[in-house]
Amino acid sequence: MSAEAGVVAALGLGGNVGDVGSAFVEAIALLGSASGVGLAALSSVYRTPPWGKLDQPDFLNLATLVETTLPARALLTLCLDVERGLGRERRERWGPRLIDIDILTYGEATIDEPDLKAPHPRLIERAFALAPLAEIAPRLKVGGRTVADWLTRVERAGVEIDAQASASLAAGLAARGVAARWRVSLQPPPTPANGAP
Repeated sequence: MSAEAGVVAALGLGGNVGDVGSAFVEAIALLGSASGVGLAALSSVYRTPPWGKLDQPDFLNLATLVETTLPARALLTLCLDVERGLGRERRERWGPRLIDIDILTYGEATIDEPDLKAPHPRLIERAFALAPLAEIAPRLKVGGRTVADWLTRVERAGVEIDAQASASLAAGLAARGVAARWRVSLQPPPTPANGAP
């Protein structure tokens, strides 16, 4: 699928209980097998401290860019169906979960509906979402700034690439035949010589 045929949307995936790595593999496979959706890029897996509710285990997070012909509402429904299919139960806001899939951006659209907002209303506050997204789409503009610029403006302590989880994800996707069909990069971004993000 080409980006001209639809919209490039950014999704954020996260989880911190159970086998999150396997949930990521399954979620990505399910998203990619859906009609009207193709994966354009996939970030490394990041280990991140909890946000909002702090008395819980660290999270694993990643970002993906999908090319889709689905309207935003249908993409949200797909994401929620994948979460439910993997056993996600919504018990408490910002609480522990096996899998969470958020629409971070939907092309250049601004959507403000009660249960669907794009760009995600807290994206620019969250290093756990910005860091993976900046790896695969640093020049993506949100709120008049690039994702890379927003990342320099938030607290990033504890947000790090998890090389083992990234390698496991790549292996899991390859075992499912997913990596062969999609342009997937799980390489950590190069570190600038001057130490800037």
